[in-house]
Order: sequence, then C-alpha cells, then structure tokens
Amino acid sequence: MLDGKVPAGPLTEKWQNYRGTMPLVAPNNKRRLEVIVVGSGLAGASAAATLGELGYNVKCFTFHDSPRRAHSIAAQGGINAAKNYQNDGDSVYRLFYDTIKGGDYRSRESNVYRLAEVSTNIIDQAVAQGVPFAREYGGLLANRSFGGVQVSRTFYARGQTGQQLLLGAYSSLSRQITLGTVQMYNRHEMMDVVKVDGKARGIIARNLLTGKLERHAAHCVILASGGYGNVFYLSTNAMMSNASAAWRAVRRGALMANPCFTQIHPTCIPVSGDYQSKLTLMSESLRNDGRVWVPKHMKDVEAVRAGTLKPTDIKEEDRDYYLERRYPAFGNLVPRDVASRAAKQACDEGRGVNKTGLAVYLDFADAYERYGKSEANAHGIQNPSKEKILELGRKVVENKYGNLFEMYEKITGENPYHTPMMIYPAVHYTMGGLWVDYNLETNVPGLFALGEANFSDHGANRLGASALMQGLADGYFVIPYTVGTFLSKEIRTPQIDPNDEAFAKAEKAVSDRIDELFKINGSQSVESFHRRLGKIMWDYCGMSRSAEGLEKARKMVRELREEFYKDVYVPGSADEYNPELEKAHRVADFLELGEMMIVDAHDRNESCGGHFREEYQTEDGEALRRDDEYTYVAAWEWADPKAGDPVLHKEDLTFENVELKTRSYK
Repeated sequence: MLDGKVPAGPLTEKWQNYRGTMPLVAPNNKRRLEVIVVGSGLAGASAAATLGELGYNVKCFTFHDSPRRAHSIAAQGGINAAKNYQNDGDSVYRLFYDTIKGGDYRSRESNVYRLAEVSTNIIDQAVAQGVPFAREYGGLLANRSFGGVQVSRTFYARGQTGQQLLLGAYSSLSRQITLGTVQMYNRHEMMDVVKVDGKARGIIARNLLTGKLERHAAHCVILASGGYGNVFYLSTNAMMSNASAAWRAVRRGALMANPCFTQIHPTCIPVSGDYQSKLTLMSESLRNDGRVWVPKHMKDVEAVRAGTLKPTDIKEEDRDYYLERRYPAFGNLVPRDVASRAAKQACDEGRGVNKTGLAVYLDFADAYERYGKSEANAHGIQNPSKEKILELGRKVVENKYGNLFEMYEKITGENPYHTPMMIYPAVHYTMGGLWVDYNLETNVPGLFALGEANFSDHGANRLGASALMQGLADGYFVIPYTVGTFLSKEIRTPQIDPNDEAFAKAEKAVSDRIDELFKINGSQSVESFHRRLGKIMWDYCGMSRSAEGLEKARKMVRELREEFYKDVYVPGSADEYNPELEKAHRVADFLELGEMMIVDAHDRNESCGGHFREEYQTEDGEALRRDDEYTYVAAWEWADPKAGDPVLHKEDLTFENVELKTRSYK
C-alpha cells in the first residue's frame, strides 16, 4: 500500500498547519542547491520562476523554440477560483466538493481541498502580472459558468485564457532568466531520468538542433511535461505533446497512477476525414450560453445530412435538447464525461447530424435573443424588431467568444452566427499521471511531478477550467514549499557530478535506444504506426470499454509494437535536427503506455467518470461505481513485457468530509 503522506488534522487546516511546520531551506543554502524543471507550460514556468525567485539555481527545459509555445497556450475557456465575486454561494468548500464529485469520488481529499484553498491566490497573482481578465462594466473581474457546477467561478480572457496566463508566467520566468537564477534550455528534450543511490539527480537531454546528448545534474528533478492524450493520435492536444518525459520516469521506477482515466471533451469540431492529424477544441465556455440538441425525427436527420433542410428551419418542438431533458438541474452544464456520453448515445441512436453521423448541434439562438433584448433595453430601444435583437445579441456573443467563432468558421467554412455549430466528443485531457504524494513527490525520492503530469487532483474526470488552476497552484503555491521537505536534507550534499557512472550508464542507454531505432530500417513511417495505435485506443479504450474489447486491444497493441520494432523507418541520422527521430521515441513510448492504459481499464471493474465500462452501468445508462472494491488509486509499476505484467500498487482513498454517493446532475 502506498502512503500519500497526508498531514494529520482537520481538512480545512491541513495545508496551513503543514506549511507552517514543514522543514525549510535557509536563503544562503538555497543558493547552493540546483533544481531541474522539465516543461515550460503553466506548471513548469511558474515553478521555475518561483523557485528562481526563492534563490535556487534552476535549469528549465523545453522542446519548444520558446517557453511561450507550451501547450498551456491552447487552453481557451478559463480558470476556476473560489472568489465568490458573483455572490452566488461559492466558497472554498463548494469548489472542493464540486471537484471531488465531478471526479466521481476517485481523488485524494487533502490535495483537492488544498487546490481549492490556493485557487484564490492564483487570480491575485495573475492580475498583478497584468493578465487581462475580462471585466464587468464597473471594472470588477467577470465570471462565467462551466460544466459540473451551479455557480459562476470561472475567470477568463475571451477564449485565450491559457495564452494570457502563460504570458504572465513567462514574464516571471524571463525576469529570473535575466537575473541568472534560471538557466533556460530551449529545443532540448528529456530522454531519461538519472538516479544516483536511488534518488533522482539529473536528466539526459537531447539538443534537438544538433542531436547531441547532454548530461544535466541537480539535487532534484521536477517534471511538468503535460499529459498523454496523444496516445490516441487524434486529440485536441498539440501534435508535439507527448508522454515521454513521464514515461522515462516510469521506466526508472516511478509509478503511473490511474492511466485509464482519460477525458473526452464534449465540444470539439467533429472529425472530417482520415487525413486529419489533430482535432480542434471549441471551449467548454460555449456551453455556458449554447444549447445542445439533435432532431427528434429521423426524417429531419436525413434531410439535414442530405443538405435539403437547414437546422435553423427545424421547429422548436421537433428538437431534442437531450441534456436539458435528461439532466434538468444542470442542463447543458453537466460535467464533460456526462455530456460526452450523452452525445455518443444520441449519435448511436442514429441522430447524428453530419454525414458521418458523429455530430450534434451547439446552438446560440437563445443567447442571441436573451442578450439582444437586454442590450436593446440598455440602449433605450423600444419594441425592437427581431432582426435588431439578433444583431445586438450577436455582438454580445462576439465580444465573449469571437475568436472561437472565427476559428470554427475558418475550419468548417460555416458561419456559426447564422447556423448552429456541429460538435462531437474527442480526447482532451488525462487525469491519470505519475503517482505523487501530498508533497507532489513520486515514489522515486527527489523526483516531483506537477500539473497534468501527475494524477493528484481530478479523480476520474476533470471539471472544466480546473487544468489551469492546478498547473498554476502546483507551480506557484505548492511545490515552492513542498520541495523543501526533500532539499532540506540535501544542504550538505555537494553539487551532483554529471561524470558519475550513473550518468554515463543512462547516456549509453539513450544512445543505444537511438541506434536501435535506426538499425530497424523498415518500410513503414512512424506516423502510420501512431495512427494505427490511436485507432485501437479510441475503438477499445475510448469513450466506452468492455472486458472483451480491452483483451482484444492489448493483443493488438502488443502485435503493433512488435511490428514497429521490425519495420519502422526512421530517416536521417542522430547527430542532426531530426523530427522523425523525435516522433519515433514518442510513439515507442506510446506503444508501451497504451498497453498500461488498457491493463488498468481492464482491471478496474466499474464505471466512474471518464472510465465507462459497458458491463457496469445503471438502467438509464449512467456510470455504475463499485465503491466497495475500487475506492483506491491504481498505481502501476511497469515491467518489461517479456518479463511479465505491470505490477499494481494501491493507495486507499478515504473520505472523511464528503459522503460517497452516486453522482446525480438531474
């Protein structure tokens, strides 16, 4: 059994008491200690900047040409914080409870409460950095609603929240780079973790421009390298997003927790053909004002698909607003896993509205009318025409979501101001990740994981606008304290020597792996293997899973991996800029991680959050949890497939402050 090292005491006092009594590192000692941060997204950039500000010597690595290119920049809708600016009943406890419930009671209470507690500090930090959050007419910060909650707690900057927050973190990071406390390594990819006497003491990195392998030593290593959604090939993640840093750590003994907990986002632009290499997200914020529906009658479905009927011509009584019908209390703002499964069920019934049958409508007609009437009244326009109401309403929506609507039109060729958007679920986020304790330290001493790279805060489903919250909470307000619990014992440890035998062995292992890929010299591209892996994962370990399908999928992944090492072709050489070699490493890792995800999904004989096992559902098709057997974190130790199966370790989840009960959004 794993020990989460949760402090004793009441939930509401754990973090404050622990923070006030944990070991500290004196300022003069911080200057003698070195820290490596892998990743420059919100978690990595905020951690590197804050640790540099504290006086540590920090090395920060990103495979991008600039930290500003990290995938955090793609987050659109907002960031949660329990400020209660709307005076609608929000509180730290309510944010905590919503997150626990939204994650289907599969997350650690203490970590989630700490996240809710520090969320309020994040907004103040970002505002001080100049992040241009949307504001109300009077100048106060604006909020909007997101799925899974009944309050408005999401702060936003139009549809560019991630970009603006990352620029804020980047400004702090740049300041520390200028001061010399942070040394930035752009275009470097971590290839391995180096352990010395059982502790993480550095990494092997590859300079992506020259191909040179480099040794970098430090007293501890922090991974903030994001999630593994691209194992599915088609996802909302940037094409370069990968799991290699985390997977290298797993190969060195770190545990991977709950890898089957992947999030399917309900509002993505549908797949349009086999030529696609990624999918585009339409922010969940759109569900704040949009209504989701499909036609009630098959004759209308067929006419819409054939192009002989416009969706705007379908009468109100002939539309099925299925989320509002099935979940009246939350309506279109149910959590992502619930909304995604409902969309799939509507399409499985044959009511999908595009030619592939895999799309539903997201309609803003009601929002135009609602906002238009309000604007007309504000401008003193008496008895406005319907056209005037729509004109005014569309301007309000444009101010709130204009860049998202523009993006949709560029991709689909349809104007969403005049016809409903078409959306369908797609892979977006991964709730699983490296197992960490309360200090965000993995089971490998000195190896920490932040943000989406760890499993700690979201359980089986993440609420919208909570990814940015967790990344910045971990980087700004958690790791700067908790890393001291390890480093306080290292102040007498001299600088780690990169010439140590452990570094030489790790570098040779990386070099041998690179040589192995080139020696194959097969006939198939890396991309072709990735595409095939993604289809297996989506078909059998995607929105729904079954024991039979998972057993079949594991066999298929193993066969695909065997074929990869016999017939993949990697062009070029190792000592040059070689994107195909980079992809080969990542796909090789995905071929192993994919199997572990399947093993975890097969082992968890229940449905919860984003993990929907077809054998475990209620009479009305909702997830059926089995709390008597599966109220634990499943942390897997990787074993060489030739040696045996992955080994399961468990951390029991105890719920002292919330009642374990079946989720209901009705």
